[in-house]
Amino acid sequence: AQAILCHSSHLSCRKSAAMAGDGEGEEKLSAAERKRLKKEAQAKERAEEKAKKKEEQDAKAAASGKKPPAEDVEELDPRLYRENRIKALKNMQDVYPHKWDVNVSLATLIQRFSYLEDGAQETSFEARIAGRVKVKREVGKSMLFYNLASDGDRIQVMCQAEFHEVGDFGTVHGNINRGDIIGVRGFIGKSKRGELSVFPREVKLLSPCLHMLPKDYSGLKDQEVRYRKRYLDLMINEDVRATFYTRSKIVNFIRHYLDARGFLEVETPMMNMIPGGATAKPFITHHNDLNLDLFMRVAPELYLKMLVVGGLDRVYEIGRNFRNEGIDLTHNPEFTACEFYMAYADYNDLMDMTEELISAMVLNIKGSYKVVYHPDGPDGEAIEIDFKPPWRRVSMVEEIERLAKVKLPRNFSEESARKELDDLVTSLKLECPPPRNSSRLLDKLCGHFVEDHIVHPTFITEHPQVMSPLAKWHRSKEGLTERFELFVNTKEICNAYTELNDPERQMACFQKQAQMGAEGDDEAQGVDHEFVTALEHGLPPTGGWGCGVDRLTMFLSDKNNIKEVILFPAMKPQ
Repeated sequence: AQAILCHSSHLSCRKSAAMAGDGEGEEKLSAAERKRLKKEAQAKERAEEKAKKKEEQDAKAAASGKKPPAEDVEELDPRLYRENRIKALKNMQDVYPHKWDVNVSLATLIQRFSYLEDGAQETSFEARIAGRVKVKREVGKSMLFYNLASDGDRIQVMCQAEFHEVGDFGTVHGNINRGDIIGVRGFIGKSKRGELSVFPREVKLLSPCLHMLPKDYSGLKDQEVRYRKRYLDLMINEDVRATFYTRSKIVNFIRHYLDARGFLEVETPMMNMIPGGATAKPFITHHNDLNLDLFMRVAPELYLKMLVVGGLDRVYEIGRNFRNEGIDLTHNPEFTACEFYMAYADYNDLMDMTEELISAMVLNIKGSYKVVYHPDGPDGEAIEIDFKPPWRRVSMVEEIERLAKVKLPRNFSEESARKELDDLVTSLKLECPPPRNSSRLLDKLCGHFVEDHIVHPTFITEHPQVMSPLAKWHRSKEGLTERFELFVNTKEICNAYTELNDPERQMACFQKQAQMGAEGDDEAQGVDHEFVTALEHGLPPTGGWGCGVDRLTMFLSDKNNIKEVILFPAMKPQ
């Protein structure tokens, strides 16, 4: 109790210092805490102003002998709104009914009865609908209007006492507020102004909203609130729904494309003994029963290739990967990817498939190969990205050589080559924190000379072997691999290669990765002996492909922040 008291006292002191404008106190407070205190102070000030205004109105009404005006629930302090609502609901019966039969969707209703003329009614069909009240507008004691929303559609509910059959008209509607979910039973018609409406015989509260919602016209703009309370974001901002419908279309298009070509969808483990399949820092979890630390998967690649060894020639998986890396506009610790593996294909086949798949997807979803995108957000300058095939293909090392006007060695695993790359990166004043190995230095050079200048879909091909431990060596170019990455507007979308199926060479690549890890590269892969054993049983010539669903959704929904396309993105604790 003493500890709690001291902690409470400490918080009070901090708050007092901050509210008093004490500079030293403000420095100790986090930015989020200062923001929260400022909002509290502003809310308190607004509540006091409203209370004062109401007192003046009540006094004026009393002096003139009139009844004080009824309190507008929308003008209440949000905290008082919740308290008052809870108290009111305690005096009601059947506040949360178990069932309300719905016999038609709003979309169907709108489509089916849009032919009605102004002022006409269709009483032969009784509609039973439900949705959330977005707007409530009273017109006297015997008429009011609701704007009802459900599954992305809206319809007007025109309530008139003359048609009301169940319960007292005033009591029923007096218990319904904006934000509530209600059920409506009635007939269809159009108002005199031509708006399609439901004229209810019965209205029932199905689930009350205990919080005051933002008004539709002002929307919900606070990003922090939008991402933490996605349900509120979906409720208020209708364009958010469209983003996640686009995401669903992308996943379904990939799935149908692969299914039509004989691929089998599978599921592989998300917890692994070794974090293999990609160059990334893993999350660590613990299995209590086995008393064993496990790694959340960074990619499903190795398991999928084992299935090809087992005779499943075409397999794919769409699922979550986990990488313990930074959070920024294009990275989230958990993300969705699709990987497929195709026996008897190589990276050239996969480039052709990638062009066909993604260009057809863009045309199907957007209606055009050309997409308008705002890389700096909706208020920034727009660019046009053209997905029409064929797409440009550039060899990574050769393009760096052409643009840097240098000749790079191909023995990248040797120190002499690493030194040449280090000197070039230093001369260009590019930042590359330790360890400055060949792989990381080449990545910096590719970003500087190639990736950062790409707008339209472009394949970067033939990565060095030191950057691609799971890719097969190039059949005609020393030190390189048969690999490609697809970039769009400076961002990687796909990664694919002819798979390395020589167990001896694969073990050598794993050991090189382990050495890089020992030197401080926390993204290096470990040695997976089980996978090498699987290769010893024979992996046919195979092409493997991976695509990030989140980034693809960003481009097709015109979002520059990955949090906009993930329903519940990773957030710092409040």
